Amino acid sequence: MYPLKFEHIYVNKVWGGRNLESFREDLPEGKIGESWEVACRKDVVSIISNGKYKGMSLDKLILKESDAILGTKISNKHFPLLIKFLDAQSKLSIQVHPNDFYALQNENDLGKTEAWVVLDAQENASMVLGVKDCSPDGFKEALEKGDLEPYLNRISVKKGDVYFIQSGLIHTMEGVLVAEIQQNSDTTYRVYDYNRGRELHIKKAMDVIDFSIHAKKASGLCIHKEGYEKTYYCYDHNFSLEKYKIEGSCIEKSDKERFYIFICIDGEGLIRYSNGIEEIRKGDTVFIPAGLGAYTLDGNFTLLKAYVPNIEKLEKEILGEIKYLSDC
Repeated sequence: MYPLKFEHIYVNKVWGGRNLESFREDLPEGKIGESWEVACRKDVVSIISNGKYKGMSLDKLILKESDAILGTKISNKHFPLLIKFLDAQSKLSIQVHPNDFYALQNENDLGKTEAWVVLDAQENASMVLGVKDCSPDGFKEALEKGDLEPYLNRISVKKGDVYFIQSGLIHTMEGVLVAEIQQNSDTTYRVYDYNRGRELHIKKAMDVIDFSIHAKKASGLCIHKEGYEKTYYCYDHNFSLEKYKIEGSCIEKSDKERFYIFICIDGEGLIRYSNGIEEIRKGDTVFIPAGLGAYTLDGNFTLLKAYVPNIEKLEKEILGEIKYLSDC
């Protein structure tokens, strides 16, 4: 096994832009709103772009080398994660995602919990994360009148901000470039789309909006080590999100039970493993197979790490690291 890279999958969106050109040279024409970095769905599957398996789709490699790729605790029936970059230069629709139960009943798909990491932001960048001073009846009435803004919890955001977005949370964003880590679902219910003519899903959205939840900026738990620092941002049974800031080297080891995904958001460096070296730079996403073994992260760069955790094991790891706790 070796660290896998994938071809970029670009998606035009009415709210997209050209900011992915800050670290990409292959951007097609148009308003590019999304780059799907790691995808394994019936409709969209990532194609490996490096090494022995170059040109093979991820789903076929999983069939060929299931445990060595995914790990012994990750089912090969449904790939659990979807990794994207989003360039939201104008407003996304005001939207919500269902939980697993509702999505399985109504869409034959999983729900969608996600995390956003702001990679760049305009001066007036903002997000809506939940509602304020609003009951379901009040929200529906405001929606019918076309006057939602007073009831939206709109906040200013900046580069480096991290938000964990539970299913059921009403949300949108504008003026940001983000990395998105999410459940492997593409189910979105729009409640308002700024009169752009796309389909709305008001009945289903009202079914799933949780008016009691809000998202707060994740401050993270930061641990300093020799040559790097590691920040634990958020986790649940769907995924864990961590950040590595490498200024030297960091020795890691794959987990036979699960795969890891690294997203490089700044700088450049190397992944050294038993059979070779893989370069990594800003904008690259690298899949660490469960069977890779020991590897070293060398260079001056910043990585996001996403994976489906063993929660008990992760919490023990965090407790064991608290003695190193300090501000990053």
